[in-house]
Amino acid sequence: MRNVAGSSFLADCPTRLAVEILSDKWAVLVIFGLSQQPRRHGELVDLIGGISRKVLTQTLRRLGQYGLVERRAEVPRRVEYRLTDLGRTLVEPIEVLTNWARDYGGAIAEFQEAAEAATSARARATTG
Repeated sequence: MRNVAGSSFLADCPTRLAVEILSDKWAVLVIFGLSQQPRRHGELVDLIGGISRKVLTQTLRRLGQYGLVERRAEVPRRVEYRLTDLGRTLVEPIEVLTNWARDYGGAIAEFQEAAEAATSARARATTG
């Protein structure tokens, strides 16, 4: 597909697929969790706070279907997950997003708190 202005808005554009993958709440965390080394399922559960075993399994399967993660069974009951070469291409963009979140996450939290306080003040003024 040619890089034409506006083409990323088309339904069949590869850009949409990338956005779909990266917009999944857990996919980015799983990819980042696998960026340093292969890990077992339980290691990923421990590493990624708040993810259930079921959701992790679903996420790993979906990333496998995209060709980003591979499952390797070394011996029975010893399964590791690792990034494929294609999956490794996402590590740098995810690191950029992680750095951005670290640098600007506080500003976003402050903005949200101020917006919530303003909404609460308006609600009190309306009912008062």
